[in-house]
Amino acid sequence: MISSRPYPLIASLLLLTGCSSLYYDSMEKVGYHKRDILVDRVESARDTQADAQEQFQSALDQFASVISLEESDLKRAYDSLNHEYEASESAAEEVSERIQKVESVAEALFEEWQEELDLYENKSLKATSAKKLSQTRKRYRQMLSAMKQAEKSMRPVLNSFRDNVLFLKHNLNAQAIGSLRGEFGNLKAEINNLINRMNQSIKRSDDFIRDMQAAS
Repeated sequence: MISSRPYPLIASLLLLTGCSSLYYDSMEKVGYHKRDILVDRVESARDTQADAQEQFQSALDQFASVISLEESDLKRAYDSLNHEYEASESAAEEVSERIQKVESVAEALFEEWQEELDLYENKSLKATSAKKLSQTRKRYRQMLSAMKQAEKSMRPVLNSFRDNVLFLKHNLNAQAIGSLRGEFGNLKAEINNLINRMNQSIKRSDDFIRDMQAAS
């Protein structure tokens, strides 16, 4: 396992090239292999999902606070709710970006692993490595599926938040708050579902990281 910050200068220079293969090749030259980068990126994706959980829960708490406010507080209520929506949108984008980075290095790792199977002369070692590749791919796909499900669950929540924020913006009156109260139950259910999905994804990530580290 490697930290995401021990090679900032190298990473910065290589990111400017926009070439993933050059990035991975250069990292291997300084001792960081694709499987290490994969573990590191899975950890980052897991941590980002945990942060997103907290943000969506914060947004739900803010929503609950807004619907209990008096009419004189409507402008402040809108500002607070809009801030939470924008923060949630940013958190969701960060989760998606981290998942894409996981997919990128995983594809490179598995492609390289598959190609290197042809280099074996020893059939027994080749069979063992091929079996390990198959097992790792299976665990990875299970983990990625959980990540994707959690990612997908964010969109309905964000759509609901955006709708309610816009409605409050265009109707700064007591009736607007009454309408938001009617939406709270659905939004709460969606966020609870999202948090459950993320918990499943985080568990899958932890299992995958543990298996990868044990095999190192």
